[in-house]
Amino acid sequence: MLADFFFNLHPIVQGLIKGLAVILVIFPIAGVCSMAERKVAAWVQDRPGPNRAVVPWVAWIPFVGTFLQRLGVFHVMADGGKMLFKEDSTPGHVNKFYFIAAPVLAMIPALTTVTTVPFGAYLDAAGKVIPLGLAPIDIGILAVFAVSSLGVYSLILAGWASNSKYPFLGSVRASAQLISYELSMTLAVVPVFLWINVPGSDATLGFGRVVELQSQPGFWGGAWFGFLMPISAFIFLVALFAETNRQPFDTVESEADLVGSFHTEYGAFKWGLFFVAEYSHMIIGSAVFILLFFGGWNPLPWVPLATFAEWLNIADKPVVLGIVSIVIFLAKVIFMIFVFMWVRWTVPRFRYDQVMKLGWQKLLPLSIANLIFYAVAIAFIQK
Repeated sequence: MLADFFFNLHPIVQGLIKGLAVILVIFPIAGVCSMAERKVAAWVQDRPGPNRAVVPWVAWIPFVGTFLQRLGVFHVMADGGKMLFKEDSTPGHVNKFYFIAAPVLAMIPALTTVTTVPFGAYLDAAGKVIPLGLAPIDIGILAVFAVSSLGVYSLILAGWASNSKYPFLGSVRASAQLISYELSMTLAVVPVFLWINVPGSDATLGFGRVVELQSQPGFWGGAWFGFLMPISAFIFLVALFAETNRQPFDTVESEADLVGSFHTEYGAFKWGLFFVAEYSHMIIGSAVFILLFFGGWNPLPWVPLATFAEWLNIADKPVVLGIVSIVIFLAKVIFMIFVFMWVRWTVPRFRYDQVMKLGWQKLLPLSIANLIFYAVAIAFIQK
């Protein structure tokens, strides 16, 4: 009934509601990721991590108050309040309009690409799997690459508008790194879409078909693309670390080299927006990686969602099945986010020249060779 009410609204109203939903979901998740990052760091370094902030009336609740305090959940509230209400000064020497526009521009790709990524599925009356998403368009991967690549402009604009040499050098580094690894990332996914676009079928760049082709009967039909194309998955994952400025590729924000890089002159809310955008890209990148190479909302290899629904006897309950598929998908995404954080606190940072050498001399030739191999193999198999 609620769904009928929503779809009867004017398209503009629907768009505004969807946009508000994205903001209300992404911002809290980014805040939780920031908190989780510190807890993972504490776990790796064998220390308790943030565990002192607590709301007084919650602290009085036996066991629950102490448990939530030790878990550190109230630090999310404290960090959000500090970011919102801390004095947000603007240096006098900057180009004010572009200086303020840069963090806003950083959020636009992060909040736009999430709309094209499906996050679950359900079975219709005919037993067909229908993806769930805000805008599950048929050019999903192209939309993600096209819009997310615009994020580099915010970093360039932030460095240039700061009118300071170190932020400017940081923005130059950022643009070079992101453009370099976009090439390998794009080439890594081409074999996946060569595989799913079988001759005689409707051509698509959508994520729904990718997951569907990982849900077929038989050994090869039910194998995830991460098993069928491990080199593609590896290249995509390494490029994803570089594209999201995550360690060991965080030379863009290397404090030892460039103070704070492109965001040196930023503080408070404007500074926070850059890192909300970074965590948002990490979340969306993890979701795309799961969809392409690890089965999307399918719970296990060779166990598609439809089979899982029959086991639980919920195939005829689309709402329940939709919730279950979302939980499965989010569990995989959360694991990938943990991997990002785990790597940050275990792998040392590369030097900038090593980052460029790895991207151009190692990863790009490997991705080209991988593409040629799978293009020949797929043409032979599908002949």
